[in-house]
Amino acid sequence: MSLNDKLGSYLDGNLLIAMPQMKDSRFERSVIYMVAHTDDGAMGLVLNQLADSITFPDLLEQLEIDRSLSGQQISVHFGGPVETGRGFVLHSSEYQQEGTLPVDQVVSLTATVEIVKDIAEGRGPRDCLLALGYAGWGPGQLETEIQQNGWLHVSADSDLVFNKDISKTWELAIAKLGFDLSMLSEDAGHA
Repeated sequence: MSLNDKLGSYLDGNLLIAMPQMKDSRFERSVIYMVAHTDDGAMGLVLNQLADSITFPDLLEQLEIDRSLSGQQISVHFGGPVETGRGFVLHSSEYQQEGTLPVDQVVSLTATVEIVKDIAEGRGPRDCLLALGYAGWGPGQLETEIQQNGWLHVSADSDLVFNKDISKTWELAIAKLGFDLSMLSEDAGHA
């Protein structure tokens, strides 16, 4: 029986929460929105880490979009360590265009220059998170990491996905599980 059989489904549209003992510094205290999870692997975007080296106006300049169009203060997130030069916009599902991938009824993903231009012009989605790069797992890799107590998972909600105060995202995601963080042991699952 696979972990997916035990879970009853894949984790699309759910949150992965890094366990307190996460050894990989790129994911320490990370919360990841799972965009896709199949037998072929998984993809998600880190919700609570900002990109170090680029701002939204810088990104507009690189994409040759008029910087004066943007009246919004948009943060650029570190979506994960895979393809860090590639941009993704996680957004509310009322905004759709060709190439938009609906993840569930509330959240969609679009990876086009057009959505960035629409955001800059104030015609974009109501809620959005702009990320560079993504977190990716090969076939069975995520399931193994979950079994080894690397990740917890919980259903996502738009308040957490589009939370502007990312310094609290990890704690809020843990609280959504309904138990005290101090009850987590690094040795959980090991006899």
